[in-house]
Amino acid sequence: MNHINDYKQIVGGETILRIKKKAKRLRGKHIVMVSSTHHGGGVAEILNSIIFLFNDLGVECGWRIIHGTSDFFSITKKLHNDLQGEHLPLTDVEREHYLETNKRFCVFTHLRHHDLVVVHDPQPAPLVLWEKSRRQPWIWRCHLDLSHPDSDAWAFLRPIVNKYSRVVVSHEGYKQEIKPLQRIIHPAIDPLSIKNKPLSQKEMHQILKEYDIDSTRPFIAQVSRFDAWKDPEGVIRVFERVKHKVSCDLVLLGNTANDDPEGVEMYNRIKSRYGRRKNIHLLVDVPNGNRVVNTIQTLAQVVIQKSIREGFGLTVSEALYKGTPVVGSNVGGIPLQVIDNASGFLHDPRDEQRFADSVIKLLKDRKLRTSFGKRGSEYIRTHFLMPRLIEDWLDLFIEVLC
Repeated sequence: MNHINDYKQIVGGETILRIKKKAKRLRGKHIVMVSSTHHGGGVAEILNSIIFLFNDLGVECGWRIIHGTSDFFSITKKLHNDLQGEHLPLTDVEREHYLETNKRFCVFTHLRHHDLVVVHDPQPAPLVLWEKSRRQPWIWRCHLDLSHPDSDAWAFLRPIVNKYSRVVVSHEGYKQEIKPLQRIIHPAIDPLSIKNKPLSQKEMHQILKEYDIDSTRPFIAQVSRFDAWKDPEGVIRVFERVKHKVSCDLVLLGNTANDDPEGVEMYNRIKSRYGRRKNIHLLVDVPNGNRVVNTIQTLAQVVIQKSIREGFGLTVSEALYKGTPVVGSNVGGIPLQVIDNASGFLHDPRDEQRFADSVIKLLKDRKLRTSFGKRGSEYIRTHFLMPRLIEDWLDLFIEVLC
């Protein structure tokens, strides 16, 4: 478990001292975070770091995971997709189940005993309706791309969101016409986590060997959930174009999560179609997953992030931080992280030929890869590391509590 002082070596003592001074203003306050799962995906990963660091700073912060059935998470995945632009309207029965699950969970958690409640994403959003004695501020932190939500889904969710004191999103383009004040807070990676700390060459090559990836051959990779929004099948089509010009392999590395029932279906479909190809490596829910992710992002010649919609996409920052150039979609939070033509390339996610051309260009030009990698790593160190996220949240906590 990391401590805030451990980050001095990365961001400097002045930054850590400033964070500590802000944290002192929150001594004695009790904050609770609520999300839908404790593992799998960027939200859980962020919370696994910041909860410990808040407590290390003396800010008492707890974490609750909503209890839901498989039906509940199928409904919330449908709502998730609608909020990112699909049109699969919830039925009256589905809406009732969604609200009732949150009502029951509110009874389990006694959120009124905290000074501040922070709710992450749509799954537990209706909790705010059932806490009758809402004496404390409530913050809704939405990690989705809300730039073009389905009108029916947003009409359903908007009255719920209007009950909150503040709303936090990742991008200016995600702001909506709602009553609460809105704040932009960018996600960040933890440079001291196993996923991002440097590993030895020996360990990384052993991991490649374990998964039958030839370390003598170049490979490209996408690290993401097996989710239609991440377009893994589109990545494979890009790879098919690339391999005709440059001999290389493809690694698709991802996981599944309790709150995303579509992930297993997507993985099984891809496995049935492409699983027997020797130059395509499909890795899902692997043991010691963070070390494997670290290895793939570090040793890949190019990392792809071909998302159709993307709230932010921390895997982009992870790859860039390790000095690996990224070819990504010009959507959502990806352009906030990739400097086009300087640390990677950005394209329309539907333009698979341009994706392929950029990957080929990077594969053929080692000097360009090195230049992009250095610039990308420096940019991420400045903008998207954990201490900055901690400070942004402390500023918001102070704003609503002090």
